[in-house]
Amino acid sequence: MPRAVPAIELNLSAKTLWPAPTELVSLRFDLVADDNYDLYPQYTIGLHAWFLGQIQSFDPALSAQLHDGETDKAFNLSGLSGQFSTQSRSLRLQAGKPYQWYVAGLTKPVVQGLAQWLRQLPEVVALKNAPLTIQQVSHAQPPTTYAKLAIVEPGQSLSLTFVSPTSFRRKGHHLPLPWPRNVFHSYLRRWNEFANRPVDQDAFLDWVDDHVVFQRHELVSEKIAAGKRGSVTGFTGAVTYGLAGKAAENPEFEQLFYTLGHYAPYCGTGHKTTFGLGQTRLGWHLSQVTPQAMPTAQTLLANRIDELTTYFIHQKKRTGGDRAQDSAETWATILARRELGDSLQTIAADLGIPYETAKTYSKLARRTLKEKA
Repeated sequence: MPRAVPAIELNLSAKTLWPAPTELVSLRFDLVADDNYDLYPQYTIGLHAWFLGQIQSFDPALSAQLHDGETDKAFNLSGLSGQFSTQSRSLRLQAGKPYQWYVAGLTKPVVQGLAQWLRQLPEVVALKNAPLTIQQVSHAQPPTTYAKLAIVEPGQSLSLTFVSPTSFRRKGHHLPLPWPRNVFHSYLRRWNEFANRPVDQDAFLDWVDDHVVFQRHELVSEKIAAGKRGSVTGFTGAVTYGLAGKAAENPEFEQLFYTLGHYAPYCGTGHKTTFGLGQTRLGWHLSQVTPQAMPTAQTLLANRIDELTTYFIHQKKRTGGDRAQDSAETWATILARRELGDSLQTIAADLGIPYETAKTYSKLARRTLKEKA
């Protein structure tokens, strides 16, 4: 079983932070809070916005590409991990306690941008109402290239740990299961987008269906508010995949199976990986999965958004299609966050919509809900 990669502290004053050909990096930021702070439920939106704002300060074109790209994003951001207070239903950071945040780049231009950013790194991650001092930056995974990943040594099996809620979109719903085809499709999609060595997607995924099997798993599911709007039902835990049947008769796909497993810690698994979902470790590392001992504001918000979304969809004349679903999720997100005390200005900024639009949606949502009563 692969061991966890030890964190190697970066010398941010060094001329070269990693070899010039590097195409993939995964960074760990060790942070500390100087006071007790409550994180608002969708704080990962703030981390996402702060990171893109940092890149924009020296490379607006790269920031716009990372923000606006229609295809898979060439970066990956985690939420915060560490010791949260159990005395609060929200996520409460504790003064003096260490927290970790992970940032990954998946292409050479993004990796070069990260290097430039690190050389002018601020002292604080300026998360709204919860500034976090940066104590150290280190490698979470070794800097590498797609060519090196393509020749990783195969093993007897492949274990992956999903340390943050992970989910896939399937026929308009969430699929909170690490079904092999979905898992490896999420990796291959990014690989074909960024590696400049594309693979026949349908042929490989058919091979996965035929030969990749579960050997072991320990999984739990939970619903959280994630991304800019809506809720997600995802899973955390660990799984071990093995190969069965005549898998070895296609050595190219057998190699790709292990390659994509080693790619997972860089790219993440499933959707919304730039908002903290789908954080993945190579190997069986259940100790890194933080169980929720009680409902947090994230879970409470997710359940309320889900409840309101279902109601608003049924009230709309057109109950099918992405447009009705998107509209209902937006209304539900705005109203649920207002119920928790978030300002319309903050909600509008997080959703990337004008304040007046958010105000109108809030009024419409409240009016529709009153009609129910």
